[in-house]
Amino acid sequence: MKIKRKGQSVQELMGIKAFTEYGLATNRGELIFFSVAPTNISVLSQTNVGIKIHHLMMVLSTIPDLEIVCTDASECFDDNKQYLKQLKEQEKSKNVRGIIAKDEEFLDRIQTETATARQFMMIGRCKNAKPEQIFQMTNTIAKTISEQGFEVRRMKKDDIKRFLALYFDASVNGEQIPDTDGEQYCCSLR
Repeated sequence: MKIKRKGQSVQELMGIKAFTEYGLATNRGELIFFSVAPTNISVLSQTNVGIKIHHLMMVLSTIPDLEIVCTDASECFDDNKQYLKQLKEQEKSKNVRGIIAKDEEFLDRIQTETATARQFMMIGRCKNAKPEQIFQMTNTIAKTISEQGFEVRRMKKDDIKRFLALYFDASVNGEQIPDTDGEQYCCSLR
């Protein structure tokens, strides 16, 4: 049974080729993802904040092509809250409206608990590099970030998938997303 393709997959539109041993292969090179633990600068003195900024500048001057991403570490619940609000307005039963109100409170509580949860990534791009060069670059980037006083770790495949899922507002369970678009459906077509 042949399947007609109507357009590009999401992966093709984004230029993603595949997951690799070190990160994510794209049309513009391999991306290596590093998770950097956030620093609570609100408890630091003005001098120490300046030092942290200087250390970040040192990282960026040493590795000028490094990209920085900051995202929420959890899903945004705004669409769900809006849906519940509309549902409550349309509902005639007082008891059901009460249950919906409890759901709204639950979402508010979860959102409050995770509101300050941010995740920071630094992404290195390796263009036209062989696997051993990528390995070397991975170690160099991690060492450079760490030497400047930042807690860093290279993100593995499940971490990257979770990040992409949150970034593109798909799911908090990114590691459950298949590696290839439609992979979960292809077996059912056979």
